[in-house]
Amino acid sequence: MSLLHIYCGNGKGKTTAALGLTMRAAGSGMKVHVVQFLKGSMTSELTILDKIPGVTVERCDKNYGFTINMSAQDKEQLILCHNRLLENALEKMNSGETGMIVLDEFNDAYSLGLFDTKLADRLVLERNDKTEVVLTGRDPDKKFCDTADYISEIKCIRHPFEKGIPARKGIEY
Repeated sequence: MSLLHIYCGNGKGKTTAALGLTMRAAGSGMKVHVVQFLKGSMTSELTILDKIPGVTVERCDKNYGFTINMSAQDKEQLILCHNRLLENALEKMNSGETGMIVLDEFNDAYSLGLFDTKLADRLVLERNDKTEVVLTGRDPDKKFCDTADYISEIKCIRHPFEKGIPARKGIEY
């Protein structure tokens, strides 16, 4: 059985929740493929995910920064990279060997048009019956919410950034 999970909202912890599920799945012997959109800089979770048997992580090899600061050429390159990531995820799903695919920051990349949305729709909406799919990001498209089996909204009540405290290694990245 393949179910669709969504972790969304404006609070901290969407990726953390998805990676917790990744560890649970891997701990049960499931193969998990994690795709990170809109993330290219080193983050602490990559260090440990690389050591977990059965977990693979793919992301762009360049940090393009925030979309509002990207040039048109950067956006084109990012879209090409994201499309390759989607194609690889679809291939892994179709192989039948991957039990879970985590699409981190998918909702944001989708709403910003930073990949082929038709390809993304195929991956999420036409998934096989053997692969769980997990989406993270702020505002999921209605069509994904309509078909999701799990939706967890993470709401920000308070965040240290509001006090001028910058992101901290091991906590925010």
